[in-house]
Amino acid sequence: MTDTRATATGDDAAPVLLFDGECGLCSRAVQTILNNERERHTLRFAPLNGEYGRALRARHPELDSIDSMIWYDPPAGTIRARSDAALCVCRYLGGRFRLYAGIGRLMPRRIRDWLYGVLARHRHRIPVGRSRTCTLSGADGQSERFLL
Repeated sequence: MTDTRATATGDDAAPVLLFDGECGLCSRAVQTILNNERERHTLRFAPLNGEYGRALRARHPELDSIDSMIWYDPPAGTIRARSDAALCVCRYLGGRFRLYAGIGRLMPRRIRDWLYGVLARHRHRIPVGRSRTCTLSGADGQSERFLL
């Protein structure tokens, strides 16, 4: 399996979470992030098949085979995918989520990614539904955080 870490170039100052914009579970995950942020509201979001997602993937061909969560951190110049991206989200959220990240780090990446892959393969069948767009669900003032 290829390591999905990569050096990225970009002048943006905040991390971006790329997600499957047609997946109800993924949209629900974005809503969970928005609802559980504590003080920092710097994370931005972009669908994988949107303009921003396609441009990032064009600069990083190693991401072509990834159709799941990607964490892009321009200031650090790093990209994380799959379970590593989920751990980045947990660290970003802090609180009990940081504890989840710590527990997740104890598990070897190979096993974490396998478990993540099982969930990712079945995500469109999970009852939260499938949508063509990520709903902002009334997230007032949050629309500028979504990159298309």
